[in-house]
Amino acid sequence: MTKKLEELFNLPEAEENTENADTDSTVSEVESKQTIEQNSAIIKEVDQAIDKIDAALPGVRDLDSSDQELDELSALAKEKFQDLIDLGMNVEARYSGHILATAGTLLGHAITAKEAKLKKKLQMVDLQLKKMRLDHQTKQTDGEKLIDAEDGQGVVLDRNELLKQILGKDKDK
Repeated sequence: MTKKLEELFNLPEAEENTENADTDSTVSEVESKQTIEQNSAIIKEVDQAIDKIDAALPGVRDLDSSDQELDELSALAKEKFQDLIDLGMNVEARYSGHILATAGTLLGHAITAKEAKLKKKLQMVDLQLKKMRLDHQTKQTDGEKLIDAEDGQGVVLDRNELLKQILGKDKDK
């Protein structure tokens, strides 16, 4: 590598000794594996968050086609990422750095696709909430009678009286 690249990417100085290059490559492979495991955990968290949002939003419709495309892109990026990792571990150490960096970029693209899907759904929810609020406001201004809040009664109790009432109700059942 040149000095400019080392300075640009804040890399340690490259040594001409091939023995040190081999030990540095094994260290970089270990670091790469740790980074891969961390990124895989991030992808799993994003997938779980998307699944939670999918379950909570039955009202969001007509998003299936774009969601499928983003899922396909993410799956393709993860598949090619794994292929590049396998290739990077089986080539000479001097070439594996570039291959593993490219694999990391692919994993970043997979994460970006999942984030785009999540962001899109959140924007749709936001729009639905704004529409509901606007509908509610227009009903009030049109003079339509809205459902009034139910009147209730309040009672001041201390903790012990409240516990007695709760335990009394459990015994009755």
